[in-house]
Amino acid sequence: MSQRTKIKALLQSQQTEIDVTVKGWVRAFRSNRFIALNDGSTNNNIQIVVDFENTDPALLKRITVGAALSVEGKLIASLGKGQTVEVVATEIEILGDSDPEKYPIQPKKHSLEFLREHAHLRFRTSTFGAIFRVRNSLAFAVHQFFQERGFVYLHTPIITASDAEGAGETFHVTNFDLDNIPKTDTGEIDFKEDFFGRPTNLTVSGQLEGELGAMALSDIYTFGPTFRAENSNTTRHLAEFWMIEPEVAFNDLVDNMDLAEDMLKYVIKYALDKNADDIEFLTQRLTEEEKTKPQNERSEMTLLEKLQFCLNNDFERLTYTEAIDILKESTPNKKKKFVYPIEGWGTDLQSEHERYLVEKHFKKPVILTDYPKEIKAFYMRQNDDGTTVRAMDILFPGIGEIVGGSQREERLDKLEQRMNEMGIPTEELWWYLDTRRFGSCPHAGFGLGFERLVLFVTGMGNIRDVIPFPRFPKNAEF
Repeated sequence: MSQRTKIKALLQSQQTEIDVTVKGWVRAFRSNRFIALNDGSTNNNIQIVVDFENTDPALLKRITVGAALSVEGKLIASLGKGQTVEVVATEIEILGDSDPEKYPIQPKKHSLEFLREHAHLRFRTSTFGAIFRVRNSLAFAVHQFFQERGFVYLHTPIITASDAEGAGETFHVTNFDLDNIPKTDTGEIDFKEDFFGRPTNLTVSGQLEGELGAMALSDIYTFGPTFRAENSNTTRHLAEFWMIEPEVAFNDLVDNMDLAEDMLKYVIKYALDKNADDIEFLTQRLTEEEKTKPQNERSEMTLLEKLQFCLNNDFERLTYTEAIDILKESTPNKKKKFVYPIEGWGTDLQSEHERYLVEKHFKKPVILTDYPKEIKAFYMRQNDDGTTVRAMDILFPGIGEIVGGSQREERLDKLEQRMNEMGIPTEELWWYLDTRRFGSCPHAGFGLGFERLVLFVTGMGNIRDVIPFPRFPKNAEF
């Protein structure tokens, strides 16, 4: 038996009239003669031509959708439409049967809701095959981007005693017997008896620990899972998701914006180059989906155009204050078309405002800077005006905010003052404050929710469809 060749390589083959072995899963079997076989290396199937007159009828009956096959045969030029080569089978072995009555992924259009319920099998569909190959390329490109620039990949803790965001929406970690939780004399939970001897939770961000690494290694990045116990069932939220968080010593806000823009363009271009077929398929899928929407809700750009839009434009940079002025005077605001009207400075911008700036006003990606300190985290560097901080958010078409970051507050007195104002206990973050006591320096970083990036590049509408096994309220299946 010759060595298995992946279907992607066979379809790209310049050679014909050669013996090959191909393995994969049956997508369709027509007229007892043509098998559409797919092995996940590409969205495209290879056609297997079966000599049904000389094939055991019992074997033919077992070639059903979902079955796993090994096929030996000759690769020949195809006369059929839609493929350049096909395999004329000389030997077919069934590696795994599939019950056609019970197999849920049939060769027809399934709803995304249905496929979410069958997430263990949805990888076998064209849509999800494309999504997860693109996700793979984006993850690889993230690492390649930072490694080429001399960054150190730092693994920050998944279990932590701090809440970086100060949001309080964390998953608690304990090994207590929940039917017999130890209590103190005053009736409170006795965390000294717990595994870590103190309350701990799953991390919401690797940023604070990342900053510690940057204060010695200069350029670091983290790329790992983060968790939010937010009871949200929107198309943009998950309880478990992946975050990319670089932290760079000696960078200011401008350096931070440059790094984030360069990274986004790099990884999008990588996926466009590496996954051209998958993105073309997803573009066509989205175009068909758009046709079912009311005219006023349709996107003005195809998926491919949206991706090129981000590559071909320098991101527009402006302050939050300038953005508020533009939004306040905008037609949708004056005509009360915004769900959340812009009434003045200090308003927390919503996705509708962000998308207006990107898609209607500037017609290019936007970076907003210098937000009011009241709506931003404690660790952001305070501006001299006393009211704003050196924050930045990057806004993309169709999605709104995709990156959030800032220059970090490196001055100990200012940081302690801000923590006290916000009720964040300085004694619990003594180690974080130590970096401001011993050799502090200007530094900056940002966070990119990886699933938001995958959502943007694949054109999908629900974040649950771009992570293999989504975790959300009342769901931890698979």
